[in-house]
Amino acid sequence: MKIIKQGAEAVIKLSKNKIIKERIKKNYRINELDKKLRKFRTKREGNILRKATFVNVPKVYLVDDQRMIIEMEYIRGILLKDFLNKNNLNEILKISELLGEEISRLHENNIIHGDLTTTNLILKDNKIYFIDFGLAFISHKAEDKAVDLYLLKQALASSFPQISEQTFHVMIGGYKFNKKHLEVLERLKKVEKRGRYK
Repeated sequence: MKIIKQGAEAVIKLSKNKIIKERIKKNYRINELDKKLRKFRTKREGNILRKATFVNVPKVYLVDDQRMIIEMEYIRGILLKDFLNKNNLNEILKISELLGEEISRLHENNIIHGDLTTTNLILKDNKIYFIDFGLAFISHKAEDKAVDLYLLKQALASSFPQISEQTFHVMIGGYKFNKKHLEVLERLKKVEKRGRYK
């Protein structure tokens, strides 16, 4: 078993063809509160992953809220971040439209990812997989969906400034698959204004 990622909230380990995500104890938190939070977040993430069958996510094998672990399928693909670094604009724009459609499916089912970045999206066999639902939650609010899109726009702008605008524009074209896209995109304009004046 090897550690492949060490985050602020969890350690991600690879064991054969399984990913084991373990939420780590925070010593600065009161022990009882820490346990309660980790238990709640482990269960919530497992439940959302199991609910999100309308998009590509890792299969969940086990959710253990005593040991604070989730065992899930290992997706052998390429991170979107690496794909954007290695491919030409035409390939990138094709994937961007598909990404918009997939995010719209997530949002139509009121799942907010909470951490949509190019390191939490994997490409495999021309399909997009969403990973790391540690900050995900359920919400029907246009505001929450707009913030999800805004986070991705910011991630693209900071890592891929030359292509971010075009990529995001095409992605929004795919997002229009969502029946309520107008409301979300109107809200996105407000979120962007707020971001500018922070």
